[in-house]
Amino acid sequence: MNDSIPRLVVAAPSSGSGKTTVATGLIAALAARGLKVSPHKVGPDYIDPGYHALAAGRPGRNLDAWMSGPDRIAPLFAHGAAGADVAVVEGVMGLYDGAAGQGELASTAQVAKLLRAPVVLVVDASSQSRSVAALVHGFASWDPQVRLAGVILNKVASDRHETLLREALEEGSGVPVLGAVRRAKAVDTPSRHLGLVPAVERSAEALRAVREMGELVAASVDLDAVLALARTAPPLSVDAWDAAAEVEPVVGPRPRIALAGGAAFSFSYAENAELLAAAGAEVVPFDPLHDERLPERTAALVIGGGFPEVYVSELSANASLRRAVAELAASGAPVVGECAGLLYLGRELDGLPMCGVLNATARMTPRLTLGYREAVALADSPLAAAGSRVRGHEFHRTVTDPAAGPSPAWGWRTPAGPHTEGHLHGSVHASYLHLHWTGAPALPTRLVRHAAAWAASHDGN
Repeated sequence: MNDSIPRLVVAAPSSGSGKTTVATGLIAALAARGLKVSPHKVGPDYIDPGYHALAAGRPGRNLDAWMSGPDRIAPLFAHGAAGADVAVVEGVMGLYDGAAGQGELASTAQVAKLLRAPVVLVVDASSQSRSVAALVHGFASWDPQVRLAGVILNKVASDRHETLLREALEEGSGVPVLGAVRRAKAVDTPSRHLGLVPAVERSAEALRAVREMGELVAASVDLDAVLALARTAPPLSVDAWDAAAEVEPVVGPRPRIALAGGAAFSFSYAENAELLAAAGAEVVPFDPLHDERLPERTAALVIGGGFPEVYVSELSANASLRRAVAELAASGAPVVGECAGLLYLGRELDGLPMCGVLNATARMTPRLTLGYREAVALADSPLAAAGSRVRGHEFHRTVTDPAAGPSPAWGWRTPAGPHTEGHLHGSVHASYLHLHWTGAPALPTRLVRHAAAWAASHDGN
């Protein structure tokens, strides 16, 4: 591990300030200089890391102190940043916003402190001039342990506007301005019901948008000053996270676990697949939009999050794969569905047939369900032993009927009382809860053991 890797955190006073554009642009601009850039994202979001990955040419990785635990943040960072020349960490929401009612937990500020990284604040300057100095001064002085070391002004209207902003900050904040970014519609990325459209769905458009973000930032930001700031981060005295140290691998043949991907199921954490592999599985990706069969010798199936509602017609039309999934589940092989996977495993989604593994239907609604959850497994399954406690998050605009099966997957407490969610059916575990398995490595270990047992009983066929 290079414990002295240059690094910085890109934060903002609030959501909508433009930190994703600036962070992605910084990653692309630094990569265009020939640097190996390690991209990271604070929080559970899957979409921003997809754009980071396009810009860097390596996986975008999440740093979520709620799901993984604060003690794992620096080791996970070191794991993801191995071999990089510089790391860029994009924050979540406002700098000091974290898990509701949990103080600084899972905030950008907490992650910056855990990484001992300087913070660059992206400020939407579109409706202010001298007031920007008061805003930056407040953020810089709120927590002395957070080193707010630079400002990038975003949505600047003109040269005159930039001059006023720079003069105010020079006079009143003591925080240097590293750049001023003009309004630029060319780099806007389209949004829909859960935020930005994932990069995997946009293909050439996404690549073009990332390139334009990089060009905009390179022309607007002092990259030499950014690199100099990143190099002020002190060494991290931490061992890099190692998937092999978290699990006990199965003995014998490696069971094959099929992992859904592609445009409809693009939400996954890189470390989840790494944990499965370390536990002894052969992880094989497939795309339910295009593949008519599961990979040969599939002994378990993991279907993560994404946007099946956007591709419901195509998923429904792929009847041969739907039958294969239903047959695998009926055979007793472990099947795990998270959010989008839950919808795909049900009878119908928005009136169109899905796999029919679960006796549940799903539909889109205007209501957003969003938040961290602390859950307990209510019964044994191939994924979790009864009583296992996990921390995850929900993020969806769909509902299922029923909301929970006769044997629910998870339970947690709400202000209104106990709540149950998800479905356990035979060897199937499906729910809306997204999990980062680094916070619960017993889960992938258990899943691989169940897959190995099924494979052995079926001679791997």
